[in-house]
Amino acid sequence: MTPAPILLFVYNRPEHVRQCIASLQANELAAQSPLFIYSDAAKTPESREGVEQTRQFIRDIDGFASVTIIEREQNWGLARSIIDGVTTQVNHFGRVIVMEDDLIAAPYFLQFMNDALETYKDEPRVGHIQGCDFTQDTSLPDTFLIKWTGSWGWGTWDRAWKLFNPNGKELLQQLEERNLTHRFDFNSTYGYTRMLRRQIEGKNNSWAIRWNASLFLADILSLNAGRSLIRNTGFDGSGTNCGGGGLYDSTLWLNPLPVEKLSPIEENEKAREAFVRYYHRTNCFMAKAIRRIKRTLKGDFGA
Repeated sequence: MTPAPILLFVYNRPEHVRQCIASLQANELAAQSPLFIYSDAAKTPESREGVEQTRQFIRDIDGFASVTIIEREQNWGLARSIIDGVTTQVNHFGRVIVMEDDLIAAPYFLQFMNDALETYKDEPRVGHIQGCDFTQDTSLPDTFLIKWTGSWGWGTWDRAWKLFNPNGKELLQQLEERNLTHRFDFNSTYGYTRMLRRQIEGKNNSWAIRWNASLFLADILSLNAGRSLIRNTGFDGSGTNCGGGGLYDSTLWLNPLPVEKLSPIEENEKAREAFVRYYHRTNCFMAKAIRRIKRTLKGDFGA
């Protein structure tokens, strides 16, 4: 098995990129994995220095089978860049692993992702592999199937990516017509439908909510790691979509995480219940109010 290519999307945070690359290099499979780095151009004059520092760093990266850098001449934004990059490379290689610059990978992340992509390559009902678990719910098994696609350290195949519908309006219409919004929102504990509406209104440009809805509507499952192999460090206020608070922090699992094909291929309802509990605990009115008060007292005014 040839390891899947790694697609890394970077912008203007050189320190985050350094941490991300170092964590990937610590994976044994890095030396056998092609790395494609998509570097977006500055959106504002204030961003130019960070973009240039990031580009200077990525031009000297080694430790991978190959390093290919795509430097955008104009600012594409994350959504357009990811959709283009994933489409291009998954059509060429048949499978991809996708990372963003604020993610830290555990030492066996690449092994897990490649094992999962190989194990489920011919399983049409599985379309996504997710390496991050932020619930930190110890009741979760090592791996489980769920109708939900996380966007932090993930992988897919060309057969699944063909299901991606970039038209948020069409996706929302189908969710509402089929009375699926309650389940899509984990029993109304988290506002994924609201996120999709805001994407339609131009209030966010999330590719991830459209990918999530696309597979959900197609009844396609994701294989998730129940022990987190990814940690998101972007909740420090430096990212476009990530405010402070540490709400989605996770503890990296530093051991191998075996992949065995699950049977039957169906959603793990107990795992879904764990997500409902998590979102209920963290997203209810009281939890959000307390969190905002604590963050305000600390001077953290992130979203």
